[in-house]
Amino acid sequence: MTSAQVDNGQADEPEAAKAGTSTEGYQRGLGARQIQMIAIGGAIGTGLFLGAGKAIGRAGPSLILAYALAGLVIFFIMRALGELLMYRPVSGSFSEYAREFVGPFAGFVTGWTYWLFWVVTGITEVTAAATYMTYWWNIPQWLSALVFTLILYGANLISVKLFGELEFWFSMVKVTAIVGMILICAGVLTVGFSDAGDTATVANLWNDGGFFPHGVAGTMMTLQIVMFAFLAVELVGVTAGESKDPKTVLPKAINTVPWRIAVFYVGALIMILSVVPWSTFEPGVSPFVAAFEQMGLGVGAAIVNFVVLTAALSSCNSGMYSTGRMLRDLALNGQGPKAFTKLTGNGLPLVGTTFSAALMLVGVWINYQWPGEAFTYVVSFATISGMWAWIMILVSQIRYRAAADRGLLPQSSFKAPGAPASSWYALGFIAVVIVMMAIDKDARISLYCAPLWALLLGVSYLVLRARNPGSAFFAKRR
Repeated sequence: MTSAQVDNGQADEPEAAKAGTSTEGYQRGLGARQIQMIAIGGAIGTGLFLGAGKAIGRAGPSLILAYALAGLVIFFIMRALGELLMYRPVSGSFSEYAREFVGPFAGFVTGWTYWLFWVVTGITEVTAAATYMTYWWNIPQWLSALVFTLILYGANLISVKLFGELEFWFSMVKVTAIVGMILICAGVLTVGFSDAGDTATVANLWNDGGFFPHGVAGTMMTLQIVMFAFLAVELVGVTAGESKDPKTVLPKAINTVPWRIAVFYVGALIMILSVVPWSTFEPGVSPFVAAFEQMGLGVGAAIVNFVVLTAALSSCNSGMYSTGRMLRDLALNGQGPKAFTKLTGNGLPLVGTTFSAALMLVGVWINYQWPGEAFTYVVSFATISGMWAWIMILVSQIRYRAAADRGLLPQSSFKAPGAPASSWYALGFIAVVIVMMAIDKDARISLYCAPLWALLLGVSYLVLRARNPGSAFFAKRR
């Protein structure tokens, strides 16, 4: 649903929901079970399975605190998104809300930036998945990447229900792996089995240099890695237009954020760092794999490799899903080619998904030709582009709440607790993360790329507005 439809009195869509369709043309094929797992899976990715290794080396046990603080901010972001979704559930929600409450240019930038985020993420994840395959078989990396891309592309063109099923099982594997890891570590700490049984103790959290072995500054420098691990948690908002019962399902999914973070991040790290001293972990090595090796459970390496493979495929699958819908939303608002508005007979954005998948294939080729630092810099740009969506969610919620409190808009049935103060706090936290990225030489390149992308979008926006001077989509609504 676009802002124009809201203005024409089409904000409510109970009959469409009952019929199993959306007023946007999408099919409401995602049930409660799938939405819950998409929400859970969005919080668990390669940022946790692999990225935590580098972060542990920088912060030591205090990384647990960094994840807890960032997790609180993520909860504020998700509740802000939830308030907006219950006011008006739409697919491609970030750009729609940015356009309505910030301005048409903000909506344009948000839509295209979030699309770019998932294209870049899809490129990196499908290539990572191909790399993980070499653990078992000596097959060309490009071939695995091609096969994975085509399989996920095909799955996203069959039905939204199939996407939901794939994401459900991908998430189930990740959740099972982390819960299993926590239980094994608990057994080592209490019963004392495995090679690590004699040295495993909760005191490992402070024995080796203290809880802050590199000081508070070391912990602060990990915030960008921590926030990268949480990217995609907002994906549940993109599913709003295709949820069977968004008014019921989405709040439940969002309210699970605190315990997801408490268990999968804070809980998992407490257990791992209690069993294995933090100083034994190495950057670039999954702490899960390293922990299994320290415990003498070599089979754990193969298991974790499979889990990381599913995490990468899950992320790429989500990218396939979201990019087509973001492009269609932009096209419906006159901010993208009209070809992207077309849907298949079963309500899938064929052209947008195909275009995005084609770019992901180009990225695989680029990574094959020029592996190394240049590609790593592109990944760091994904972090800053992903955080832009969070910024727009928070700003939009602040402006929506102000308008609703003045009686200009209906109140949401799912208000963000502590807002707008909580939203301002989250914005401040994100600002600190960006400052940390500017200080870190490895991440600084992403801040150099951001202005270039903004310039490209600015020129494109001016061209589109000049070609459509009378279009209502370029007029600010609030």
